[in-house]
Amino acid sequence: MKEKLFKTFKPSDPRIAAYVDYYYLDIKPFNEEIEIDCFPHYKTAVSFYASHSRSENGDIVYQEGGKPFQAFTPVHDDVLKVRQVGFVHRVVMVFKPLGIFHFTQKGDFTTFIYDFDFLEERELNLIFNTTDPDSLTRLLDGALLSRYRNVELSLIQHIVNHIFEEDEDFSVEKLSAKLNYSRQYLNRVCRQYIGVSVKRFREIVRFRKAIDQKLLFATKENLTSLAHQFNYNDQSHFIKVCRNLTGNAPGPFFKRGKLLGSEDTFWHIRD
Repeated sequence: MKEKLFKTFKPSDPRIAAYVDYYYLDIKPFNEEIEIDCFPHYKTAVSFYASHSRSENGDIVYQEGGKPFQAFTPVHDDVLKVRQVGFVHRVVMVFKPLGIFHFTQKGDFTTFIYDFDFLEERELNLIFNTTDPDSLTRLLDGALLSRYRNVELSLIQHIVNHIFEEDEDFSVEKLSAKLNYSRQYLNRVCRQYIGVSVKRFREIVRFRKAIDQKLLFATKENLTSLAHQFNYNDQSHFIKVCRNLTGNAPGPFFKRGKLLGSEDTFWHIRD
């Protein structure tokens, strides 16, 4: 591989598309060192690196002839800093909320897993042997289909659905009354499956919806309009949330970032 490459692509099987939002391929053949700031998200991901390991300080380091490295990234409410050292070849599955539970029960999916044993070596060899999105889609869909099982997640799925559907006048108290469970119990369930409270998860969802609107659909939309559309009290409220979740005011946050592919992979990149 002689060229830098980043491609996003969707699952083709509707059974997989119900739980996986998209895949992406990321190749940097001449990388020496790159730092990436990945911002809070409600989606989770499994990353497959072709021949890498994780160093003691958390860097992802290329090792010629090394084994593939697999890692799980949970819902996170702070900035995830990733440093890649040397050649990069990775394939990533980006799951919708709770999607990972339908394909494996290995691990605690509220935390980072850096020794994740998800795909088998033979599957990884096939995946790293092609850069064609159609071929990768077939391989990734097939790997997931072989692992699929329906898992009953009734209450937490109701919580997630309500957060995505109810943008206006949301409160945990109203959700508690609607579902007939205490606030404490709803938060306990949310932390058990997602890793954050109901309120914090909703905050992440609303913020990501707002920035996706700005990046993918309405690039010229001003902050006041964006804040109003997503039911922030005012522009100042939106700015405060942006600082809290990204460490940046909206202006520099959008200006410094780079949108890769056709999905919501928006990162701050330093090389």
